[in-house]
Amino acid sequence: MGIPAAAVSIARSPVLQNHHAMATVVERIQQFNQNRNPKLLILKYQTMRQNAFAFLRGTCHLFYEDLPANWPLNAAPPVWICGDLHLENFGSYKGSDRLVYFDINDFDEAVLAPCTWDLARLLTSILVAAQTLDIDPTDAQALCQNFLTAYTKVLAKGQVGMVNRDTSTGLVKELLDRLKQRKRKDFLAKRTVKVGKTRQLQLSDKATAIPPAQRDKICAIVKTWAAQQPKPKFFQVLDVAYRIAGTGSLGLERYILLVEGEGSPNHNYLLDLKVGCSSSLEPYLTLPQPQWNTQAERIVTVQQRVQWTPPALLDTVILDGQAYVLRELQPMDDKVNLIQWNGKLGRLRKVIETMAAITAWGQLLSGGRQGSAIADDLIAFSQDIAWHKPLLDYVQAYAAHVEADYQLFRKAKL
Repeated sequence: MGIPAAAVSIARSPVLQNHHAMATVVERIQQFNQNRNPKLLILKYQTMRQNAFAFLRGTCHLFYEDLPANWPLNAAPPVWICGDLHLENFGSYKGSDRLVYFDINDFDEAVLAPCTWDLARLLTSILVAAQTLDIDPTDAQALCQNFLTAYTKVLAKGQVGMVNRDTSTGLVKELLDRLKQRKRKDFLAKRTVKVGKTRQLQLSDKATAIPPAQRDKICAIVKTWAAQQPKPKFFQVLDVAYRIAGTGSLGLERYILLVEGEGSPNHNYLLDLKVGCSSSLEPYLTLPQPQWNTQAERIVTVQQRVQWTPPALLDTVILDGQAYVLRELQPMDDKVNLIQWNGKLGRLRKVIETMAAITAWGQLLSGGRQGSAIADDLIAFSQDIAWHKPLLDYVQAYAAHVEADYQLFRKAKL
């Protein structure tokens, strides 16, 4: 894939030069991850070595370290962004109305920032994932333009929509249709084992044992939190384990909880308890941010603003002075298997355009909240598409930069 001269000039920005003068890409990755669980960090690095797309998912911090401070598109309207928008951070879930939706599903990095930041990261992910998905480079560029065109058209309408089983198409519809067959009993059977009249978590490469003292602390804090809920007994903790999931967050403190739910053994529920950390975008923000009480509050609040219908269980809890995000693990949690595009570009195009619409809807839905642009400002931004080309030039150059960084990382002995 050739890189336009204009894009090359962006890729060689002073910001990139400064970062590389200070440290190699491997050193920057090590520094960012230095306080993580060493055993899980090894797993994170193994995952990142699989391909350039996995590397991109595991290095959100590099993306924003490299984004030029004087990038003209930093002047785009401020919105509540996911912060780590890529092809695998869209997925299905059951909303508080118990209907199943397809939406952005990861808000660990969420902040108030120019709308173009999420667009740039998502478009970069399309280009970087192209090799893994066996997409021709020219077709990948066309998909980027498809995304921008769809995003701009939705933004121009100023109206908010959502994606569920009735409104979905293509690969997304196939995903949501498959979910109808999933049962909670089967979901539990994959992750737990029966012990008499109750269950316990099944330890595996996705769930490992924790010390009894830590287990007791988690049980106690969830019990305190549950006492404030309408059905405290529902959240009685039966078992706890470390949860191993994701790529970017691997190595951070995270647990899977088995709770009583609606009754043992077949109506138990699984919960996810994940530490709330500062967004990796924070050092590069110029827009004033709200004074959040905790990082978990930031994550939960932005998710509730951006999603059409957030999950019923999405809250914060405090353990030893540290805030965590508590949410339900559902049989309906899943992602589109993009490999199933089967050489039919139209199937991929539909997914990309769906993701574009969801991105625009989330920005409109959360507009006018604590500094984010109102719908009129976003509509005005959509009227002149002169910003499309410099954005596409930037991501094309940066995708090549990610590939180069990945090759350096892959050869490093970590």
